[in-house]
Amino acid sequence: MRSLNFYERFSRTFRENPSLSRFLVVFAVSGGGLVAYSEANVQTVGKIDELPEAESIIRHPVEARSVVEPIRNIVKKKNVNVDYWEAECYRIDAKNKKIYCRSSQDDKEEFVVDYDYLVVAMGARVNTFNTPGVEENCHYLKEVEDAQKIRRTVIDCFEKASLPNLSEDEKKRVLQFVVVGGGPTGVEFAAELHDFVSEDLVKLYPSVKNLVKITLLEATDHILNMFDKRITTFAEEKFHRDGIDLKTGEMVVKVSEKEISTKVIKTGEVSTIPYGMAVWSTGIATRPVIMDFMKQIGQANRRVLATDEWLRVEGTNSIYALGDCATINQRKVMEDISAIFQKADKDNSGTLTVKEFQEALDDICDRYPQVQLYLKNKQMSSLVDLLTESKGDVAKESIELNVEEFKSALSQVDSQMKNLPATAQVAAQQGSYLADCFNRMEECTKNPEGPLRFRESGRHRFRPFRYKHLGQFAPLGGEQTAAQLPGDWVSIGHSSQWLWYSVYASKQVSWRTRSLVVSDWMRRFIFGRDSSQI
Repeated sequence: MRSLNFYERFSRTFRENPSLSRFLVVFAVSGGGLVAYSEANVQTVGKIDELPEAESIIRHPVEARSVVEPIRNIVKKKNVNVDYWEAECYRIDAKNKKIYCRSSQDDKEEFVVDYDYLVVAMGARVNTFNTPGVEENCHYLKEVEDAQKIRRTVIDCFEKASLPNLSEDEKKRVLQFVVVGGGPTGVEFAAELHDFVSEDLVKLYPSVKNLVKITLLEATDHILNMFDKRITTFAEEKFHRDGIDLKTGEMVVKVSEKEISTKVIKTGEVSTIPYGMAVWSTGIATRPVIMDFMKQIGQANRRVLATDEWLRVEGTNSIYALGDCATINQRKVMEDISAIFQKADKDNSGTLTVKEFQEALDDICDRYPQVQLYLKNKQMSSLVDLLTESKGDVAKESIELNVEEFKSALSQVDSQMKNLPATAQVAAQQGSYLADCFNRMEECTKNPEGPLRFRESGRHRFRPFRYKHLGQFAPLGGEQTAAQLPGDWVSIGHSSQWLWYSVYASKQVSWRTRSLVVSDWMRRFIFGRDSSQI
């Protein structure tokens, strides 16, 4: 509580005494560190020590221009030979290696681009689950324009509710804000909206401050299901304390112009919620152009574009995909088990010794990451331990397995296979990996660095893509954030908020956007959030 009181006093000093001279320096390091020093008049107000470890504008709250860097600026700084066209790709012709595009300024202007290699990184669209009325009546949290539209609508609701001719019930309806989806995006938005209303808007619209209500709907039993249970519990308790109406176990079945119909999953009971603004944040779906492309290459039955471990689209030779539009279809060990055994059995004896197995171990783990995950979960140091368990109490040196025993030992390994999450963290790592592969393609063609080809001769050119999870954040409002980092490290509170500030600033694409984002935060910290509709 001591740090909270300090923060409140510090913030109030700046807001209530604008004549004070102020000096604030914030330095965001690209590695994720942050150092901040603040001073009013000549005396030191506070110092924050260096700390160790992110998405839509309305939630963070920053201006659109602060987080957007023109692509032409990026290309110019790199000093590379790149042509950039702002256009929409509406069709991919994999057979003839062509993409069909239309101008973003004039949809009648179309052109065709030939390619040798194609990288598909189109992201995804909002998943409405075909719920009636969602597209017509709900706001999304996907694009910059969505955030701008949401801010205008929030202010519109308060302005409308302040009119003298509206009834009390109509004012309550207009100031009922409903957020659908209890994942990180929906939770962050609900928390930020609560802060915006309680800290800024109620001062401008005091006559209606007691009529505001924020409701968060989630179909499962808890919000933030992908986080540690400690974070989930804290978030739910905080929302209850803040007065955010949390409804779990309810799914939306229909959205009309003024009401949202929900159904309790366990009982089937249907009820309606009047609303003034509804925000839909329930997941992602495949874009139509990707669905058409998937039909061309024989992936029509999939929900998302499938690639191999090198991000190459399955069924093609020169097309790669990354981000939310694709997923890695990790190959199963049991699909190649006979080939692995044959490759490891160098003396063709029909059995594998410990020495033969250890020689192939690195290639096996490199090619099939689920092997290492399985060993970790079983608390085994190596595959030799797995073989020992399979053969029973036998000295390691004397272990020999035939192909059937080998299959039995690895039969449960593929149970550890998991799809990568659809997050910016994954897409960023995939982009860096793929760029590195293209930059070193000639070098690695001559000197392959990847694992053994178990079904063919030689090695793969590159090592497969491996996602390294760096942790995740969930801002919960009130300058409090939940952080879950590798190693089961969980932190919740104000210190995690500064950690989040540091990471968010460091992940901006340029020093220009970093400085603009930090200045937005400082301006909000001192003067409050901007309530204009611009």
